Amino acid sequence: MINLNYKNADANVVGNENGLNIQQEFANYKNQIADIITNLNQRKDKPGQWLQWMNLGYNEETLWYVKEFASMVKGKFENVLVLGIGGSALGGIAVTEALLKPYWNLLSEEQREGNPRIFFLDNIDPDSINSMLSFLDLKKTIVNVITKSGSTAETMSQFMIVKNKLEQDLGEDYRSHIVATTDKKTGILRQIAEQEGYKTFVVPDDVGGRFSVFSAVGLLPFALVGIDVDQLINGIKDMDLALKNTDINENIAAQNALIHYLMDTKKGKNLSVMMPYSSRLKYVSDWYVQLWAESLGKEKNKNGDVVHAGPTPIKALGATDQHSQIQLYNEGPNDKVINFIRVKDYDTTLEIPKIFEYTGIGYLGGKTINTLINAEADSTRVALSDYNRPTITITIDKVNGYNIAQLLYMLEVQTAIAGELYNINTFNQPGVEQAKNYTYALMGRAGYEESAQALKDKMAAAV
Repeated sequence: MINLNYKNADANVVGNENGLNIQQEFANYKNQIADIITNLNQRKDKPGQWLQWMNLGYNEETLWYVKEFASMVKGKFENVLVLGIGGSALGGIAVTEALLKPYWNLLSEEQREGNPRIFFLDNIDPDSINSMLSFLDLKKTIVNVITKSGSTAETMSQFMIVKNKLEQDLGEDYRSHIVATTDKKTGILRQIAEQEGYKTFVVPDDVGGRFSVFSAVGLLPFALVGIDVDQLINGIKDMDLALKNTDINENIAAQNALIHYLMDTKKGKNLSVMMPYSSRLKYVSDWYVQLWAESLGKEKNKNGDVVHAGPTPIKALGATDQHSQIQLYNEGPNDKVINFIRVKDYDTTLEIPKIFEYTGIGYLGGKTINTLINAEADSTRVALSDYNRPTITITIDKVNGYNIAQLLYMLEVQTAIAGELYNINTFNQPGVEQAKNYTYALMGRAGYEESAQALKDKMAAAV
């Protein structure tokens, strides 16, 4: 199981001004945390609660369909192209970057064991799209378009471009190269998929995009490139069982949620840094940023009071960002909680040659890069405590599907618990929706004419 070490957030290490009396706070909040965990698990099966992501580890039907389809198309495509944005892409990127061999798309087919390359088109930058379409042979590509509503402007504009090019390149056979992951019954993409005859998978009801990584949204791309989805599901199930424990002293998601909440509300530390010491986990930080920001950044609480809640998440990478951010974290404003992710055992070992022994770097010879990167993690944690900066260390044994699933699911539950502590709606995103509506208006979508005129007036006034 994942290990959570919060000692360097305790007042005994970083002082009373910057740290918490953690065991005392666990005792203070023991009953409230138990009630939150119980309540979340009682609500997860109720429609409209947006907690169905807590059941994704037990959706055997989706798992079977995903594995069956992946088996059917194995060997038929050299590339997987995923069209999506936000939660439709970030989880997929995080998991594939973690579990596939590094530089996967540059490896030969033999090195990939016959599995396809995978590309995520997760933005609408025209240069990126044109560049990808210039080198990607769509005749050898399966395209997975992901949007629950089917009206996401970014994803559907991507899809319109790719579909048009597929049809030009393949003629009537283009349909067999498209898979749509969308709402079960409604929405524009569902309508198009049924009219055109695409293979479809379902984005479940009451599962928000940022919590969808273990639905077909993520499982399908994972299976298509040969990731063991059973291992992922087993990790979720075991972590889910552990996190049903209502005792905060035994529940790591509750512990980290409470520490972050109290650091924000009591100590003024409203920035949460996620800093894995593994390049393979770099995009876990990107995924965490969306999860934390969209879930906890809210203007109003459940009572309708204006609270402007939410710690700001920051992504970092160890040891790279020791040389770009740690100077600020040590000597700048003491307004952060730094979360390290540490890996005990890497898949490979790399020894540093015994050369230049007559110089000041000779001490490195004969040691391993593995030892060095974990020494960097440990020394950075201790150095931060010297400056009274609170840190949390999450340790996983190794980067594999079981552990990655546990890590991501733990962070999802942590987020849900934190939302309850802030007394906000963790699962809506009104600030995002407003910008979406303005975009629809500017692009001339029917029904948004008045908004378009009002928006143009505001933009003109700001010039």
